This record gives sequence, structure tokens and C-alpha cells, in this order.
Amino acid sequence: MPADNTQVPQHIAIIMDGNGRWAKQRHQPRFMGHRAGVKAVENIVKHCAECGVSVLSLFAFSSENWKRPTKEVSLLMELFALSLKQQAKRLHKNNIRLHIIGDISKFSASLQKQIVQAEELTENNTGLTINIAANYGGHWDITQSVKKLAEKVKVGELSPSDITEESIAEGLATATLPEPDLFIRTGGEQRVSNFMLWQLAYTEFYFTDTLWPDFTSEKLDSAISSFFQRERRFGKTSEQIKDDSNA
Repeated sequence: MPADNTQVPQHIAIIMDGNGRWAKQRHQPRFMGHRAGVKAVENIVKHCAECGVSVLSLFAFSSENWKRPTKEVSLLMELFALSLKQQAKRLHKNNIRLHIIGDISKFSASLQKQIVQAEELTENNTGLTINIAANYGGHWDITQSVKKLAEKVKVGELSPSDITEESIAEGLATATLPEPDLFIRTGGEQRVSNFMLWQLAYTEFYFTDTLWPDFTSEKLDSAISSFFQRERRFGKTSEQIKDDSNA
């Protein structure tokens, strides 16, 4: 664990990849990997809350994942619903706020109801905020923000010249949250796969071959240690960064 709560990124975003391969290595059905992945989520959430991370964003189900075999998608939906039922009260008890980002209209009515209930239960909590990206895609996120602005232009509330980067950001699913400091992808792939495309503009990336069910709190600490070895310049020079820190 980092030495103190100031030595952590405030917003960590993770693509939890490798559940299926984890199960295959053990000659188990892919679904068993997803179940093991839920346990890994519980451990990482607990560690982030203890370390003082403000926001943890987890890519659980992308808008492209509907293309997977029907049986696997059905089992994933069942696991999502079960996890919400089992974890919502526990998160609330631990002062953790749950927020689902993505187009939940594609889910069943019962799952949508569970999502709303879990969010309402935890909405006033002041500890760690967990963003679960479900039926989420970065293209969708940007598109729905632009549509909101287009509607304002259409009714005369906004002129095209008034549209700014800030106004687009205000319409994103993460509008009220800081942008990610650290992006982690497990499972060995090195791409963002349509996750938070706008928000990751100046995020530090960390890739690991570790499959998600094997991603422990110690491995998270290794990613955080790597993050603090980076120099984040945001377009400035190293000399300017040093001057700013000495000011």
C-alpha cells in the first residue's frame, strides 16, 4: 500500500481483461472466469477505498460486447444483476457511491430498476465513487454529448460558435468527475478499446499481462508506483513543470 493517502492517483480507470483466458487455462467455462473477476473487483474496490482513491472506473461491458455468444451475454447480465443485489448494501455501508455509465436502456426492465435503486441508495455517500461502465463506449459517450448540444442549438439556446471543449465535456457520462490520472489494462492487450476516449487524453497508461482475476492489490500498488515515476507535463516542458513545483 502507498505510504499515505496523498500518494495515489485520484481517478483510476481499468479495463478488466482476461477473465475468459483465466478460465480456459483452468479448463473451466468462460463464465467461471467472469465470476472470479467479480471477486477481483471486490478486492480492488476495497484497496482503493483504503488508499484514498477518489474515483475508480471499471469497464464491465462494452457496447461491442453484445456481439459475444448469446449464452455468454445472458450469463453476464445475470452476474451483473446478482452482483448489484449482493453488493449495493455493502457499498452503502462503506460510504461508497455507485454510478453506472452507459446506455442502460438496452438492459432488461428489472436490471434497469436494480441499477436505479443501487445508485439512489448510495448517491449521498462521500467516499470512493465507483463508475461501472456497462453498455458503454467512448464513441457513444461523445455522440450523446454532441446530440445534447445540437438540441440546444436547434431551439436557439446555443449558437454553434459557443460550443467548446468544456461544453462537450459537460455532456459526457463522467461530467461531474475528474478525468482519469491512471489507466490500467490487464490481460496483455495494449489498446483502449473504445473506453473513455475523450477523458483519457492526458491519462498515464499502464499495461500488464496479468489476467484480471489475478490482479491483486499488490499489483495495483505496482501500477501506482509506476504512475508516480512519470512526469506529467500536459503540453509543457520539463523545465516549466519544475518551475511550477518550486513556485
